[in-house]
Amino acid sequence: MKTREEALSYGLSFPGTYQEAPFHDQNWQLVRVKGSKKAFLWTYERNGFINLNVKAAPEWRDFWRSAYQSVIAGWHQNKEHWNTIILDGTIPDSDIRRMIAESYDLVTDSPTKRIYEAVKKIPKGKVATYGQIAELAGDKKMARAVGNALHKNPDPDSIPCYRVVNAKGELAGAFAFGGENVQAGLLEADGIEVADGRVDLEKYGIRYWSLRDQ
Repeated sequence: MKTREEALSYGLSFPGTYQEAPFHDQNWQLVRVKGSKKAFLWTYERNGFINLNVKAAPEWRDFWRSAYQSVIAGWHQNKEHWNTIILDGTIPDSDIRRMIAESYDLVTDSPTKRIYEAVKKIPKGKVATYGQIAELAGDKKMARAVGNALHKNPDPDSIPCYRVVNAKGELAGAFAFGGENVQAGLLEADGIEVADGRVDLEKYGIRYWSLRDQ
């Protein structure tokens, strides 16, 4: 990958993205995320090469800088959070794409997204509590936010929110799943016994560490 067009094309392949030249200077072409309008890919020409600025997590920021001479601290941006990739042909395309993808993931990260990802890890035949999901999503104090996020579940087929119960193993109210006994029916289809609106957490409850290590 050596051209701006290749980089922009890859950046725009991610969901909910758009291109913008915000500085009335065509040398600066950005790819942003719709909604938040946050940029995860900056492209510009400098010293005869196309440069890309991408956001980097602390644990990867220094790794990439040490792996390639053409990855340097973010030019014109916060060097704690951004790297600059110089497209001089010395970096494999696969790693350039990976760094762009990591930047996209960082910019689109949100508590709600982390909650949904945590719920996806609950295996068939098991349940997790709101508190466990909150902790797995990065903040054990946001159990209430877990309930709110699951109530707005955008993809029930992929995000099995019916596998989340309260700390006593109790199911949600009828309103949560569009009808009384709907959650119980879904759990029973998973092979989970429901008695008096409650699941036996000792028998069916997932252990937090098993979710965390997935």
